[in-house]
Amino acid sequence: MKKYGLNELREKYLSFYESKEHLRLPSFSLVPQNDASLLLINAGMAPLKPYFTGKEKPPKSRVTTCQKCIRTPDIERVGKTARHGTFFEMLGNFSFGDYFKHEATRWAWEFVTKELELPVDRIWISIYEDDDEAFDIWTKEVGVAPDHIVRFGKEDNFWEIGTGPCGPCSELYFDRGEKYGCGSPDCKVGCECDRFVEFWNLVFTQFDKDENGNYNKLAHPNIDTGMGLERLAVIMQDVDNIFEVDTIKNIMEAVCKISGKTYKQDEKTDVSLRVITDHIRSGVFLIYDGVQPSNEGRGDVLR
Repeated sequence: MKKYGLNELREKYLSFYESKEHLRLPSFSLVPQNDASLLLINAGMAPLKPYFTGKEKPPKSRVTTCQKCIRTPDIERVGKTARHGTFFEMLGNFSFGDYFKHEATRWAWEFVTKELELPVDRIWISIYEDDDEAFDIWTKEVGVAPDHIVRFGKEDNFWEIGTGPCGPCSELYFDRGEKYGCGSPDCKVGCECDRFVEFWNLVFTQFDKDENGNYNKLAHPNIDTGMGLERLAVIMQDVDNIFEVDTIKNIMEAVCKISGKTYKQDEKTDVSLRVITDHIRSGVFLIYDGVQPSNEGRGDVLR
């Protein structure tokens, strides 16, 4: 595999979807606009919600972005795992009533196997347990081996937040090899260790959940995908964790220089260096988007 830099991967993805007639939009601010339900933008699709709900007309029915995101629920895991960070960039391609499962799966496979040249035998696909349509598309149209597809339940492979648009998901995983595994003979896709890393989630928004819990089919289903840029860079650069990716590593090297510490000499120190590096990234982007330290709301997150 060619070792693409993080900035190269971002551009490759956006250019690829531009070639598929998507409109490239710049990243929106981390501070949500006209959305009181969110403290900070936490997913690539979050700024585009008005287009999914039909409240606003999108500039084009096909859009691609690389969105800045902040997530803090896993903050205690930052620095301890290979993949968690409070700030990350989310690559996404979106369809607002245009294409659906056939194109979304085919283009995802084309990008990872043709553009990035990831080895096919190390890519795994998960689908929602009842989504036989997705299974048939992946196997019969895209050409994925059936034994490389796993089915998960609602908790893992069905996207919904309360009422409104929702649907099953299909995720792409990459097998990083036994050295990143937990050693368990049952280690497989879905394990919490760092061997099988989920890097791309394709959400097939095909239902509208009503107040009574009914899933009504949408007349015009949508596509919402999200791929973690840092996770993809870990795979392409074959490094242990997101803090060893080229652009993030530069920040950690500066932290080491200032602190007088050396990375990979003591595990406890390494965790601290990774946490500091992560928080610097988050803090800089929050401040850039106008957040100031305070004792409440976004300011408290920054503080």
